[in-house]
Formats: sequence, C-alpha cells, structure tokens
Amino acid sequence: MPICEAIRNRRVLAFRYQGHSRIVEPHAYGVGRNEEWVLVGYQIGGGTDTGTVHGWRSFRKLDMSNLAVLPIHFSAPRPGYRRGDPGLSVIECEL
Repeated sequence: MPICEAIRNRRVLAFRYQGHSRIVEPHAYGVGRNEEWVLVGYQIGGGTDTGTVHGWRSFRKLDMSNLAVLPIHFSAPRPGYRRGDPGLSVIECEL
C-alpha cells in the first residue's frame, strides 16, 4: 500500500483532494469514526478551501485521487503528532 510505504519511509505524498492538489507528510492511516479509511497528515503544500495551507488534516481515502509517493523525505514527526490517534478506531500504519 503506497500510503503505509510512505509512512514507513517518511516520504511525502502528493494527491488531489476536494479540488486541490495537496502535498502532505503522512503520519497515520486507518479507519476513522465513520468506518472510512482516513489519512492523518501535516499538509505542507498545495491548496485548500480555507486558504490555510500548512497544518494538520485528515483526508478520507475515498476522496483522494492521483496519489503519488514523492522522492522527498521528512525527518521526524511534526509537533503535535500523537501515536495511537484517538480519531482512528483501527490503525493500519503510523510513525
């Protein structure tokens, strides 16, 4: 799975989500409260509806398209990251 591969190797992801290109440092992937697969990550580039690019976000896998693992590494989890994210009922992979 590309998302878990990116998390394990601390590689940045690029994808389309809600009409915007997103560049994200992935931190956790699993099943959210609505029984949907969710990526939890820190967005570092691309666009958003709010205009605020940088920050923590959750992305529903069903709404993601054109997913690519980029040849860009990040060195450590972002401040504010918590292993065992309580927003995920099942965790497939995490930093």
